[in-house]
Amino acid sequence: MDAAVLKERLVLRALEEGFSKVGICAPDAVPETAGRLRAFLEAGRHGQMAWMAEREAWRGSAAALWPEARSVIMLAEVYTPEADPLAVLERPERAAISVYAQGKDYHDLVKRRLKRLGGWFAHLSGAEIKVFVDTAPVMEKPLAQAAGLGWQGKHTNLLARDLGSWFFLGAIFTTEDLPKDTAETGHCGRCTACLDICPTKAFPAPYQLDARRCISYLTIEHKGPVDAELRGLMGNRIYGCDDCLAICPWNKFAQAAKDIGYQPRVGAPLLADLAVLDDAAFRARFAGSPIKRIGRDRFVRNVLYAIGNSGDRGLWPVAAALRGDSDPAVADAAEWACGRLA
Repeated sequence: MDAAVLKERLVLRALEEGFSKVGICAPDAVPETAGRLRAFLEAGRHGQMAWMAEREAWRGSAAALWPEARSVIMLAEVYTPEADPLAVLERPERAAISVYAQGKDYHDLVKRRLKRLGGWFAHLSGAEIKVFVDTAPVMEKPLAQAAGLGWQGKHTNLLARDLGSWFFLGAIFTTEDLPKDTAETGHCGRCTACLDICPTKAFPAPYQLDARRCISYLTIEHKGPVDAELRGLMGNRIYGCDDCLAICPWNKFAQAAKDIGYQPRVGAPLLADLAVLDDAAFRARFAGSPIKRIGRDRFVRNVLYAIGNSGDRGLWPVAAALRGDSDPAVADAAEWACGRLA
């Protein structure tokens, strides 16, 4: 089949599957990412995410990940929230949970769709494929920009003029040599809204991120106690942070989520209800959610930081009950919260 016709059929099929946007680039389309990644790692900005350094060679070059690949099919899947994610920050007795984690685990939803599309494409073309959703050493955002899906904003996240900020990325590597799309260019202009709103000032400069100060990193990836300097800046954010995404003016063009799996199941629960969860209750409450992967101890640690920031002295007994917790980070967070509320 002619490659142009094959691509046309692929795009139509991807949209039928529920993806919002499709673009194609070469595996070696972004050679500059290797140097950027090296500088990021050398500066220690990856924090405790040792896996970034361990697979640096693959992460820095999509061509090295699978040398036989001739094309990378990048796909966007929208999960736009119906309500303003920043509103919960004005309700300190409740937990602010990142929009992407309020529904079903996106890894499962996107990968299921990718596998269906990839299987269909492999059968049609006879080519080999590999699918990736955020769990392999793939630099999805630079590849997505090279494929024309959007551009990396000053907050380093991908955004698009027709999708806003709220979309997941998936990738299908294939041995088929498909026509490539034109890379997108930046359209942030002089806007610095995403940089200005960051509570912890995690952006040393536009287009640079220091993960060690990012609330998403601190609540999800960071193990053990969080630096005292940063705890008070986390507010009631207990899993991730959407501030830099939510404030982006391009969201006025955001599309509604298509998959009902992204509808919120978690919402903004009371901190008092979350602090008392033991391991079994935590696993039961967040079954099928990406929240489950951080475990009860790290989760309750985050909840206690939020309690300490709440200013609600009625939550003091809740924190005090955890001062003797078996996990040192939880016990430390409980002591800190009690001190703040007292």
